[in-house]
Amino acid sequence: MVFGADKLPEIARGLGKGMRTLKDATNDIKHEITKTAENNGIDTDVAKDVKKEIDKVKDNLEDFTGSVKRKL
Repeated sequence: MVFGADKLPEIARGLGKGMRTLKDATNDIKHEITKTAENNGIDTDVAKDVKKEIDKVKDNLEDFTGSVKRKL
């Protein structure tokens, strides 16, 4: 798809708003899950540890793919 220069700011705004809405919804869901888990006596620290490990893997993957992209 090709967009004219006059449409780029509008498209960027729309994407930004969409990403913000998605982030807000995700945070709301996380908050509700955490609150429900704590109310039911479920240990949420395990989930935090898993998230930390997933974030480490994502960072390593981004480092790897970044070097691959630069070589192409």
